[in-house]
Formats: sequence, structure tokens, C-alpha cells
Amino acid sequence: MDGIQESTGPDGTTVVLVTGHGAAQRALAERRTTRVLNLTNLGIPADVQSGLTRQMMFLDPPDHTRLRRLVSAAFTAQRIEAMRPHIERIAGELLDAMAGRETVDLLDAYAWPLATRVLCDLIGFPADNAGEFRTWTEIVAGGPDRMPEWPAHLTRLLTIIRDLLTELRAHPGNHLLSELIAARDGEDRLSEDELSSMVFLLLIAGHETAANLIGNGVFRLLEDRSRWHRLRAEPHLLPAAIEEFVRYDAPVAVTSNRRAVETFDLTGHTLRPDTQVNISLAEANRDESRFPDADELRLDRDPNPHLGFGHGMHYCLGAPLARLEARVAFTALLQRFPHLRLALPAGELTWRHDFMTGLTRLPVTGTQ
Repeated sequence: MDGIQESTGPDGTTVVLVTGHGAAQRALAERRTTRVLNLTNLGIPADVQSGLTRQMMFLDPPDHTRLRRLVSAAFTAQRIEAMRPHIERIAGELLDAMAGRETVDLLDAYAWPLATRVLCDLIGFPADNAGEFRTWTEIVAGGPDRMPEWPAHLTRLLTIIRDLLTELRAHPGNHLLSELIAARDGEDRLSEDELSSMVFLLLIAGHETAANLIGNGVFRLLEDRSRWHRLRAEPHLLPAAIEEFVRYDAPVAVTSNRRAVETFDLTGHTLRPDTQVNISLAEANRDESRFPDADELRLDRDPNPHLGFGHGMHYCLGAPLARLEARVAFTALLQRFPHLRLALPAGELTWRHDFMTGLTRLPVTGTQ
């Protein structure tokens, strides 16, 4: 059997963890599973649940198909590429602020604010609330220990989102959320809960993925500075390097909340109804049967069929934006601070322990 581990959950439910690349790819595309997010047991009011969970990540066809069609009409490649000059300007401003400092946390000073400002500008989110982004994402991604904090923070977040929707209905702007409000497919359009849920998904998943991609990638370049020097000397490798950063340190380590709705075979393993299916993207991306020398980071790896952005109908709609942000961020950093290096030994840095992959901090020197 191809990379599938079975266990029994506390409630007696059969749980499978998919770790092989082939099995993970099939599981991600499997239509005989459903994704469920039930927040009732956490004490979250029903209206808050409905305002945050009507999102593509937790919907199946035909609802998922309809919603993705409406959202894709506004989230176009042309719109994303048009953001390049703006992202370059933000990166430059952040690097200016870093210049001359003896030691700086690259996550706090560069990766997180870049991803946050880009997303705020994209969707029209109030800059006054941008400082709360990281708190919200760390709480939602923080696992069971942070769940008691969910009701208060998610209720506040939904209030901010709904106020923003009200404002943009009255005064449309030139950003994604205004286009989503106006998006139509014939007589069909996004409901209020679908709009607020989409904003929630973008806020929590969108900027977290980009920030971790930038932070993880910079760490890997500075962990072995021969990589840093090579990428400076061969900038044409940057697109391939970004894909390798996604593979090597998958921004989302594990996807969960899938359950089988009927009996089916997954690479020789029979999954029955109500089986919980968890998929380790991190382990699938290190599968030696698919990636030669999988534990070696290769800046020029090709081909690189990683699953870091998912696969199938739930493939990350924001992947092009994350790639663009990363390309701008690395280009600017490599050019501006050629002598950048870690301020601490790599082994002294700590990684988060939740379903995302990222460092808790990234102190660097060499910006003088």
C-alpha cells in the first residue's frame, strides 16, 4: 500500500494519514470524500459559523463549482500580475526600514508585513486592522490549545468583515472584494455569508501561506549560504527555487477535515464511510519514489510536481499571488542585502508545531 497509515481516533473513528505522493494526489482529487467544519462544540454562535464557513475549502460540488466559478471571474491572472509594481514598492519600503539595523527579525520586518499589506490592498481590508492578521491566523492555525480563543476572535473578525462589506456596497473601490460583491453568473451572485467566508479564507490562508513561503525560503538560503550565493549569481533559477521551497517546507503541512462518504479504494487501501482522511502534504512532498534525493533541497529541481498548493478542485486559488509575492520578495532581498546571514545558528531557531510550516522568528544580520 502506498503511504497510508491507519489508526483509531478517541471517539472510535477510523483515521487514515496519507503520506505517499501518489496516494495524496489521489486523495486530494477524490470526490467520494467531503470536507466538514463544525464549530458548534467550540461555542461559536450559529450566525458566526455561517458567516465564516461558506467557503470553497469546505464545500463540495455543485456548491464548490458554483462558488469557484464566481470567484475566479474576479481573481484573474491579469489582476494578479497588475499588482507586481505595487508589491515591488511595498518590498522596497520594508527593506528601507530594515537597512542599517544590527539585527532584525525578517519575519516581523519583511515576510509578514509584505504579505499582510499586499492582501489588505488586494481585497480592500482596513489597514487599521492589519495588525491583528497574525494574531487571527496563529489562533486558527494553532491547534486544539488555541481553540478556546476562537469564539471571541472569530466573532470580532466577522464583525469587521461585515462592516467592510456594508461600506463597499455603498462605496465600491478598485479591489477584489468590490468585484466579488458585483460578480454575477447570469442571475447568480455571491450571498452575504459566501462573501464574508471568502474574505475569511483569504485573510487566514492567503497571507499565512505567502509569509511562510518567504520566511522558510530565506532560512533555507541562509542555512547554507552557498545557496544564497548561487541564487544571486543565477537569478533565472528563482522560479524553480520558489517551487522547491514550497516542496521542501510545505506551507500547509497537513490538510484534515475530510471524511469518506462511501466505500472506495485508495491505492490498495479500502476506505469506508465516515473514515477520517488526513493528508500530509509535507511527507508527500518528501516521497523518495517521486522526488529523487527528496531530503535534499535543489534550487534547480525539475520536474517538481509538489503538492504544496494542493491538487484537484481544491487547488489553491491564491497560488499565483503567493508565487508573485515570493518572486518579488526574494529578488528585492537578494539584490539589496548581499551580505545577509543568520544571526543565530540554524539549530537554535524554532519551528511552529501546528498544521502550518513556519519559523517562530528569523533573526538576521547584514543589512548595514
